[in-house]
Formats: sequence, structure tokens, C-alpha cells
Amino acid sequence: MRTLYHHWLSPASRKVRIVLGEKKLVYEMRVEQVWERRPQFLRMNPAGEVPVFLEEDGRAFCDAAAISEYLDELYPEPPLLGESPSERAEVRRLVAWFDLKFKAEVTQHLSTEKIMKRFLGMGQPDSEAIRCATHNLKTHINYIAHLAERRNYLAGNQFSLADIAAASHLSVIDYLGDVNWDANAEAKDWYVRVKSRRSMRTILADRIPGLQPPQYYDKLDF
Repeated sequence: MRTLYHHWLSPASRKVRIVLGEKKLVYEMRVEQVWERRPQFLRMNPAGEVPVFLEEDGRAFCDAAAISEYLDELYPEPPLLGESPSERAEVRRLVAWFDLKFKAEVTQHLSTEKIMKRFLGMGQPDSEAIRCATHNLKTHINYIAHLAERRNYLAGNQFSLADIAAASHLSVIDYLGDVNWDANAEAKDWYVRVKSRRSMRTILADRIPGLQPPQYYDKLDF
């Protein structure tokens, strides 16, 4: 059976899980503690990062962007990358925005300070890093609202990998209770529509022992 090596609060892993859900593909999940640097896992992905997608014939695919586009090409319904060259360019631009810029400015700081340091005993959270990430988050939420005001979804009329990338990061940040959704109605409305998708409902059902999300986390009327 297809197998996805992942971690619960990895946005990259969540992105591939949502894509697999949109494509209605059956697969197994295996949690990979990447800090253990298992030799067997490193043989599949020398970078030592999740996600890794293992096909039924044993081929291993690494990197969330590469896996997502591989699945979209192999299983074209529903299309998640766009149908024209200009649509695909815009989807890829926004995927890079969230997977690179949002990650560097928001997700990486908050996940390190609030999750990794806590569970790996890496010392006290850096309040300045948290403050900076929270400030950056407001800018990104405003940009999501800017896009959502002008389009049905972030990259255009259709749900795409751009929405998936954004929701993957935001669902992790929202698990920590750091998103003030009431401050921006357009961004909240977009996220409500994304949360309502079946592929997202399985993500929002995740719970991490010792770290519970806010009560509104998986609710549509939040």
C-alpha cells in the first residue's frame, strides 16, 4: 500500500495529506521522528525531512512540492495546479510564498519556540522570536484577505495547491492559538470554506498528546 512518512504538525506533511485526500487515494501514515535520523529513513530521503511518499512498487518521493505535483499529474481529477500556463504560474508563485516566505517568517519561529523547544527540552521559548512571528503573521493574513477579496480562492476561481499550502501552515499556527481570525473577515471566510472540505477535516481531527488546540480549532462556526 502507498505509505506517507509524516509528522503531525509538519505543514509540508499536511500539504501532501490534503492532496491525497482531494485525490481520494488510499494510503497508510507512519509518523517519522526526523530528529532520530533513522538510517532506513535517510536511505529514502538523505535530507532527513518529511514528508516522504512511498509508492506501492517501493519508489520513494521526497519534498512536498514534488510529491504534490507528481500526484496532480498522475491523478488529474480534481486539478490542483491550474489548467493554463498562467494559472499554473500563479499557483506555483503562491505555493512558494507560503512554503518559503510564510514558513521563514512565521511557522518556523512559532513551531520551534512553542513546540520543538517544549517537547525536545531545548530551553525556554524566545519571546522576541514569538513577537516577531506574530507581527509577521498579521501581514500574511492581510495578504490572504487581499487575495480572497478579489478571487474565489487564493490563486483564482478554483481550489488549488495555493490554498492547500496556505491552509497547511495556518492549520499548524491555528493549533497553537496564534491566529486572530476576528481581525480579518475576508481571510476568515476563505479559511471557513477550506476547513469545510473533507480533505481538511481529517487534518483538523489530529490531536497531539500534551498539546491541545483551542476549542474552536476544528469548528466551522468559529
